[in-house]
Amino acid sequence: MASESSTSGWEQYNEIVLQQLENLSVGIEALRSDLLSVKEQLIELKVKEDKVQDLKIWKEKMDEVISPTQLKSALNELDELKIYKTKAITVFAVVQFMMATALALSQLY
Repeated sequence: MASESSTSGWEQYNEIVLQQLENLSVGIEALRSDLLSVKEQLIELKVKEDKVQDLKIWKEKMDEVISPTQLKSALNELDELKIYKTKAITVFAVVQFMMATALALSQLY
């Protein structure tokens, strides 16, 4: 009888230990999946950091060539030149038309 209670005690102890090991295994798997998620997020952050570094390098190179205020000023001047060009071409076309009309009228009379 003592050996039966001893055997059943060991069986209960084995079941408890196995149950705890299974619980620990489930916990470890959950930690692994969390770790993978953290690694993926870390990779995404590194990619974004690389992009930011590339933009910083580009900005530094651009600042060496032209400052943002100089760039804005140059773009404004370019717009003014485009308007001037349009006006000049229009005036030239009108003058040419007037000259052609004057020449045609002088040929008639």
